[in-house]
Amino acid sequence: MKTNRFFQIRALWTALPALVLLTACGENQYVAPPPPRVTVALPVQQPVVRYFETTGTAAAINSANLVARVQGYLQEIKYKDGEGVKKGTPLFVIEPEPYQVKLEQAKAAQTGSVAVSKQSDAEYGRQADLVSRQVSTQANYDKALADRDNNRAKVEQAQTDTKTAEINLSYTTVNAPFDGVVTARQVSIGELVGASGPTTLATIVQLNPIWVNFNVGERDVLTSRKIMEERKITINDIVGKMAVEVGLQTDKGFPHKGTIDYIAPTVSTSTGTLAVRGVFPNPDRNILPGYFVRVRFALIPDPVPSLLVPDAAVGSDQSGRYVLVVGADNVVEQRKVVLGPVVGELRVIDEGLKPDDKVVVGGALRAVPGQKVDPQTAPNTPAVK
Repeated sequence: MKTNRFFQIRALWTALPALVLLTACGENQYVAPPPPRVTVALPVQQPVVRYFETTGTAAAINSANLVARVQGYLQEIKYKDGEGVKKGTPLFVIEPEPYQVKLEQAKAAQTGSVAVSKQSDAEYGRQADLVSRQVSTQANYDKALADRDNNRAKVEQAQTDTKTAEINLSYTTVNAPFDGVVTARQVSIGELVGASGPTTLATIVQLNPIWVNFNVGERDVLTSRKIMEERKITINDIVGKMAVEVGLQTDKGFPHKGTIDYIAPTVSTSTGTLAVRGVFPNPDRNILPGYFVRVRFALIPDPVPSLLVPDAAVGSDQSGRYVLVVGADNVVEQRKVVLGPVVGELRVIDEGLKPDDKVVVGGALRAVPGQKVDPQTAPNTPAVK
């Protein structure tokens, strides 16, 4: 009997914790988790110069093939491959002797024709005097007049032949047509050039200054036109005067400064863009033809008061770009915005945002539109100019 009682008491003590736990569970209620924490900040208010940014390509202002315009054997090469030269520098010499001989022949022929012409002028004068005194016949006078005119024409032809010979002789020396860099030669000394037409000897490229070509979209063109009308700016006020900046792939920012020197009169129907060109000083040849470059210029030259948020805070979906804003009762709202340019790590917001809006700048993955959050305010960071 004592043994049975012992086991009953033991079983009761064993079941007691379970009874207590069941009683406690019946009294518990569900407690909702706290709202997720997010970091918010007010938009940065700062004047910003509105730049249009795009990409462009560099191109040489002048590039020309140096060709042999007369036939002959290449006698001399007077430059080093890749050398910079000045306008008028002799680069190639094609044997000049045959053309010097032809020039001397032409000059001799010209001298002879001038002598004959003087004789015919004198004969015409005599016949004119004799006819006036009725001593000579009209036929002799007419012949003298014809000979005079014919010999004068021969003088003119001789002068033309001499000039042609001088030009051909000048072609035996190929000079640099402008300041530039000459490519590697494509011919060798002693080679016959110009035999079956112009022979390319080398190419000269002007690198200073240099062009940068880029395109402006139709919407930006319309925006620019509106600004020009408001400020009474004409195309003549832009071409040759408006500043444009360029940055290479390895550059920070836009260190190369130039001016816009050409704006196309029409928009391309195939691309919907307007061709624009800038010209840049390039004394150190930092920009080479064919480079892809970053381009920017100011649509509005004066700084404009703007609202900026971190560029990372801007999201996108099928309906466009947006930012998350914490509104009344700490409820998240998705706000559609119109973006402006990037300034440093910040993005200009042109439409859709107010100065007192609390923009989610951290923990955006925890911010669900329509739900509450626990906003933590972060200090504003000024934009980098």
